[in-house]
Amino acid sequence: MILGSFLAAIGQLTDRRFLRVAGIGLALSLALLVGVYAGFVQLVDWLTPDRLTLPWVGEVPWVNDLLGWGSLLLMMGLSVFLMVPVAALFSGLFLEDVAQAVEDRHYPGLAQVPHRGVYDSLIGSVNFFGVLLVANLLALLLYFFVGPFAPLLFWAVNGYLLGREYFQTVAYRRMDRRAAQALRRAWRGRIWLAGALMAAPLSLPFVNLIIPVLGVATFTHLFHRIMAEEARALPSRTRDI
Repeated sequence: MILGSFLAAIGQLTDRRFLRVAGIGLALSLALLVGVYAGFVQLVDWLTPDRLTLPWVGEVPWVNDLLGWGSLLLMMGLSVFLMVPVAALFSGLFLEDVAQAVEDRHYPGLAQVPHRGVYDSLIGSVNFFGVLLVANLLALLLYFFVGPFAPLLFWAVNGYLLGREYFQTVAYRRMDRRAAQALRRAWRGRIWLAGALMAAPLSLPFVNLIIPVLGVATFTHLFHRIMAEEARALPSRTRDI
């Protein structure tokens, strides 16, 4: 079920609506990253003197270059963790378009759902951004203590959060919140596993920027397959009663 949903989502990555959402998220995320890096470099340049002189060593002309390259490496490292919530923030404004594109191609018989307004999409994206940012910053502190198990912690934390958010994003389009949350709890293990599959590429810079699009597409398929599984199980449950 999970692998089939994932492969179906990959097969639609060239869809025009997919590319539009991915392009917007990529452009805005990179613009923010460049802006933050430029501000950080300016701060480092302001805090360090033009020429540094050390006792018994004398003038050290290469310190600024070292700090410049060090800041670039630092930002590249932080982007692995911080670009996840940033990409989710920007792409989240348009993720319903991805879910609708999946349903139009693979589930054409479904009734149309009303599109959420910009305000609702913005609130949802900001909330998810906050949760992801706090979770990844806390996890970043724990990575120093878990050693080689850091990738597993990264996948576990983000797998849970991504699975929860993407599934609910899709489910809220087709059912009320209480029913969607009950369905998520009933299938939480599979949803977490699918979220971990989405979290695995998050450690790859720039590749992680398309994860919101791929994630919602995957969970759109997963949601409809879960609903089909629930429908098939309903007659047997009725007989048991």
